[in-house]
Amino acid sequence: MTYSNNILYQVTKPARYTGGEWNSIVKDWQSTYIRIALAYPDLYEIGMSNIALPILYQLLNSQPDVLAERVYTPWSDMEAVMQTKGIPLFSLESKCPLKDFDIIGFSLSYELTYTNVLNMLHLAQIPVLARERNNSHPLVIAGGSCALNPEPMADFIDLFVIGDGEEVLLELVDSFRNWKERGREVSKKELLRQVATIPGIYVPSLYQVEYQTDGLVKSITPTEPQARASIQRRIVTKLPPPVTKPVVPYIEVVHDRGVLEIQRGCSRGCRFCQSGIIYRPVRERPQGEVLQATGELITNCGYNEMSLVSLTTCDYPGIDKLVTSLSHRYHNLVLSLPSLRMDSYSVKLIDSLPTQKKTGLTFAPEAGSERLRRTINKNIPEDEILKTATAVFGRGWTSLKLYFMLGLPTETTNDIEDIIQLVNKVCSLGRKAKGKRSQVRISLSTFVPKPHTPFQWVAQESEQQLTAKHELLKLGLRQKGVKLSWQDPKVSLLEAILSRGDRRLGKVIYRAWQLGSIFDSWSEHFNYENWLHAFDESGLQPSFYAHRQRSLDELLPWAHIDMGVTTDFLKQEYQYALEGRETPDCHYQACNTCGLQQWQPRCQQKHQELS
Repeated sequence: MTYSNNILYQVTKPARYTGGEWNSIVKDWQSTYIRIALAYPDLYEIGMSNIALPILYQLLNSQPDVLAERVYTPWSDMEAVMQTKGIPLFSLESKCPLKDFDIIGFSLSYELTYTNVLNMLHLAQIPVLARERNNSHPLVIAGGSCALNPEPMADFIDLFVIGDGEEVLLELVDSFRNWKERGREVSKKELLRQVATIPGIYVPSLYQVEYQTDGLVKSITPTEPQARASIQRRIVTKLPPPVTKPVVPYIEVVHDRGVLEIQRGCSRGCRFCQSGIIYRPVRERPQGEVLQATGELITNCGYNEMSLVSLTTCDYPGIDKLVTSLSHRYHNLVLSLPSLRMDSYSVKLIDSLPTQKKTGLTFAPEAGSERLRRTINKNIPEDEILKTATAVFGRGWTSLKLYFMLGLPTETTNDIEDIIQLVNKVCSLGRKAKGKRSQVRISLSTFVPKPHTPFQWVAQESEQQLTAKHELLKLGLRQKGVKLSWQDPKVSLLEAILSRGDRRLGKVIYRAWQLGSIFDSWSEHFNYENWLHAFDESGLQPSFYAHRQRSLDELLPWAHIDMGVTTDFLKQEYQYALEGRETPDCHYQACNTCGLQQWQPRCQQKHQELS
């Protein structure tokens, strides 16, 4: 035990590190055979709002011989104290050092947390590079949305879990248990060879990547017979039981309420959206299960607010009936419905909530013109947007937040002007609402091309181009009641680089971390100069990864990761985008033959009808 409470007075928010929260699970360290640390590479407040970790925490701790404990990235003040006193990074539940665990599992949900992964390993006194670790060190694994292009982190991670983790993780634990029972006489490399045969497991050390003289990927080749040429994403056909006894934090976290995943996946097909591809097909939780789980969450946690989580909450079958049933059954329960589509039905749905506070609503038109919305396959007519705004202000809401994306493929200055005109029309509707002072907040994000999407081949716009568009919007939206915010283009540039990078970026990430880069997603810590130095020393160019238009025939760094959605479908969608052609939602219309028909009975039926 290396941790002592006498350091807590030296840090902000000491409850980030104390553990002991309500519903946390503490098993006997000595009598539990397999010990797993679930690591989230960001602050406690961020990680405690992640919906995946509680699922894995519950799943693993339900195994009699397995304990799962949590660890988050310590803030800079805590890191300084740990370094000064020689305290290795420890878990919250038992306060045991991470280096004493059997497995450390990182959740990778955002590219700008990559340096935090390295820093956590370093603070844990574990070699950062996978090739420097041996049998005495924990097995370091990773999963999450960023693992769908694992190559930039291949130097640091022993194996990646590709896709849904609920089933494959238990299979991995079984293999590890068998290996440990042999007294670890067999090398870790032999263990990695064994687990590489499990569908959905990618072991980067068992693959060789070669490059052409122009820097493009030439080949990705397995070097061992156990390694598969293509790693198929794991997909659970039925959602696991909901987490109804999650850990309740002592301090306020980002999403400080109960959470229920009512649906996984989305069939809308927005062409910029990675989540819409990597979480297909749509799987829904039965309403009866949602109703029962809500009651258990209230009992076990004391929450009076619940969030019904889905990529598209309005698409959940019978969402209006579910909301009515929850309101009738659990009085004074505040319901949160994130990810609503911008239509009047969404406004009516929220307005039906008996305890809804009429402060503000958030929607994402993404683009100002109907032409560009067709390009990205989010074809919301302007009339519908204005009708929604009218309903928002007319029903008593005082604030409306709109998300727009800059730098989308085929975007022109006219599309930026259309954002200005659309916002002005919305503001006019707000002023017409009698007796209400309305505010329209505009949040601008930069388009980041993502792997496994129809736009994975597209070049990201330069900082100069994006800055010009920001200035145009600032000039056009100078009026009372409008608040404009946007992300630093350099942050979006780094995100684009890391999201579509190859294995060579490992040395860039490593060097940036050595130069002091951590918490890159936090503005007060982000240091772009560190990354420029790291690229320069590594002999690589940021523009090669971010600003280069890729050929449709190029071998992409993630080509060996099979999402189930075919490359031919993505290419077709890219062509449709250039033509301004819409692809209908297959949830309601004909199957689009994306490649996942076999996973969804509804898709199978529609596919047979087409055949």
